[in-house]
Amino acid sequence: MENKGNFGQAASAPVTRERPTLKTIAFMTGLGVTTVSRALKDAPDIGAETKERVRMVARQLGYQPNRAGVRLRTGKTNVIALVLSIDEEIMGFSSQMVFGISEVLSGTPYHIVVTPHSHSKDPMLPVRYILDTGSADGVIISRIEPDDPRVRLLTERGMPFATHGRTDAGLTHPFHDFDNEAFAHQAVERLVKRGRRRIALLQPPSKLTYYAHIRIGFQTGLHDYGAEEVPLRVNTDAPLADIRDVVEVMMRSANAPDGIVCSAGSAAIAVNAGIEAAGKAVGRDLDMVSKQSVPILNWIRPEIITAQEDVRQAGREMAKAVIARIDGVEPELLQSISQPVWPEGGR
Repeated sequence: MENKGNFGQAASAPVTRERPTLKTIAFMTGLGVTTVSRALKDAPDIGAETKERVRMVARQLGYQPNRAGVRLRTGKTNVIALVLSIDEEIMGFSSQMVFGISEVLSGTPYHIVVTPHSHSKDPMLPVRYILDTGSADGVIISRIEPDDPRVRLLTERGMPFATHGRTDAGLTHPFHDFDNEAFAHQAVERLVKRGRRRIALLQPPSKLTYYAHIRIGFQTGLHDYGAEEVPLRVNTDAPLADIRDVVEVMMRSANAPDGIVCSAGSAAIAVNAGIEAAGKAVGRDLDMVSKQSVPILNWIRPEIITAQEDVRQAGREMAKAVIARIDGVEPELLQSISQPVWPEGGR
């Protein structure tokens, strides 16, 4: 009876599954712990059949190296930190970048750790934290400024990193960027081909590097195709409600544009709302061109002319660049720029 009582108590107790370790894999394979460890590290003196058996058991057990132990042994964390803006994230931009980075890291020992950050806060804070705590082997940052203090600090501290965007202060570093100059120029061309001549630009804040790229492409396009600019007194960092209100006032004025270029997909939704609030419609009273990272705008308003910015590819390129930089590849070899992709027919 006592045994039954004890058995009943044991049966009701919660079962705790211990984290699989190298010893667990060694027990399951009949190999030594050192052999298992070397097999997982792809050591050349371990046979291919043994490596595959060890990896199969590790996958089945859900084995993950203990980061604290890895750091003690190697001085590495196997972490890539992504410092990502969380403001007005409604168009899948951030998730697409994370997906792209994860695709590359999945075949490596590295893991992504996302550090959310608001652009209204001090952008140096998350970077200083990562550097001071040694919590990552590499860093990816966005919202790049021409003379970005984060880039200078990361360079000075010898931290491998890559940026989504370029600097313009003589610093050579890994980056992936979208050709915003080409986008803006091609956007004006498409509007003029539809008979539009008075064009407004919803541009990024002037502190970011790609502001200059957008402005150059836009102004060159106006000159090349014989159009004029209608000033739009708001930028993409403004709250979406503010963008909507400013656009509504502009569209009700006697100086309303007949074309608009949007440099951010999420802001295009607010622009369209402002246009409709003024009693006008895209495709009838005016045309609009916008970037997008996922094909959502055309579901909302098929008349919007869209260019695809492949943010997932940007994530892949930056992840590869950071890993290569960790491995000692020179930064000037780790720079790339993608082009806008326009659907067939120009929509």
